[in-house]
Amino acid sequence: MYINDIHILSYVLVGIIGLFIGQLIDWCNKTLPKNEKIFSKEFFTEYLKNYKPKYILMVITSISYLTLLYMYGISIQFLEYAILVPMLLSVFCIDLKLQIIPNRLNLTLFETGLAFTFITTISDTSRGLNTFTNRIIGMLVGGGIFLLINLIGGAIAGKEAMGFGDVKLMGALGLFFGWFPIIIISVLAFLLAAIISIGILIFKKKKSSEYIPFGPFIVAACFILMFTPFELLLKIVFKIFTLGMYQG
Repeated sequence: MYINDIHILSYVLVGIIGLFIGQLIDWCNKTLPKNEKIFSKEFFTEYLKNYKPKYILMVITSISYLTLLYMYGISIQFLEYAILVPMLLSVFCIDLKLQIIPNRLNLTLFETGLAFTFITTISDTSRGLNTFTNRIIGMLVGGGIFLLINLIGGAIAGKEAMGFGDVKLMGALGLFFGWFPIIIISVLAFLLAAIISIGILIFKKKKSSEYIPFGPFIVAACFILMFTPFELLLKIVFKIFTLGMYQG
């Protein structure tokens, strides 16, 4: 039996791998902020010994993998996003809980994005140079937008508008998505942040002076971009910012 020209056993295998990686994310969330090794003696002697399933992470990762397989098939794009998803989930969890994005995690994202930049450049012989240029510019645009916001916010408010971890994160993500998609991710992230922050303030879950981490909004925007056809997403964004007047 095939689903979208992919054998159902491939979905079963990918789904199971997603469950295991979802559990591994929980361990990474504990070690990365402490700058400890992921595969260490403690992983086998402590974590696995006192194993407690993290069903939410397992299910989210598994469903993400199955959706990616359905949308992109067995391809370099699927592999790239399959490696990106666990790192994004770690960013979401760690930043939400500790309000930091560990340098080690950002560095891994950057190194992975750079590796896939070269892989896609070499594999796509017809558009290799354009692909490389697009991703490098994406890195500069992604990091540059948030660096500029941080500097302007610092000059106006006298404090950082957002952490430099967000700046590094957006620079690394630019290598995965390219310059135009990273702009869309930025727009979506700010839109989500505005809507959710207003909701939080209305229901008085936080004071207006309290810091709300921005990393989770970036992650949510990345997931929206990965799982929504880009043309459809573009139309939705234009309709939102033109108050429905855009008819493209």
